[in-house]
Amino acid sequence: MEADPVPGVRNFRDAGGVGALRRGVLYRSGALHELSPAGARSLERLGVRTVVDLRSVPEMADRPDVRDGLGAGHVRAPVFAERRWPSDQLELYPFMAEHAGRSVVAVVRCLLAPGPPVLVHCASGKDRTGVVVAVLQTLLGASEAEVTADFLRSNAGLGLTADSASSTAAGHGGLPVSATLIRRAMLWIRSIHGSVPAYLLRHGAEQSELTALRASVA
Repeated sequence: MEADPVPGVRNFRDAGGVGALRRGVLYRSGALHELSPAGARSLERLGVRTVVDLRSVPEMADRPDVRDGLGAGHVRAPVFAERRWPSDQLELYPFMAEHAGRSVVAVVRCLLAPGPPVLVHCASGKDRTGVVVAVLQTLLGASEAEVTADFLRSNAGLGLTADSASSTAAGHGGLPVSATLIRRAMLWIRSIHGSVPAYLLRHGAEQSELTALRASVA
């Protein structure tokens, strides 16, 4: 069953039930800067042990996660250290794939110790979070169709439609995602590194960690 929405947090959902990743292990969302006391209690009830923040350093400083009342650890694993990325979505996704490797490895290590559940988020929970979660789901045996279907759920989670692209919403946060985008990111990984495991090994993961992850979250 899908987790109840967390008050004050946009686009929250369970990333499990995709491939071999079981439910209740990895959650995903938008930023926690407006997390309410009720939302903190919801995360506590879910047993979240670690929150991994993928936002840039300036974003974290401008809108720090609310952590009062939340006993989970907090790990900073920015995909981009600075607030600099392509404005075009078709360029953004391969660029994120190029830079997200260490962030994915950070999530892997949090899943291993202290262990699940882990919550991973960026600003809106669809772009950077979308790539990081897609890599993990693929690592754990999800098909392209499964990964894509879960990725596209952010449009409903954020109320984004084709009309959103012409709205006054600023930046990528107001743009809907499409299947083409996540396919471009995963294609970049396979074209450059050959496979998702090779990509993660290139970015600092140990083979023993990848093996242990499969055993612990499936």
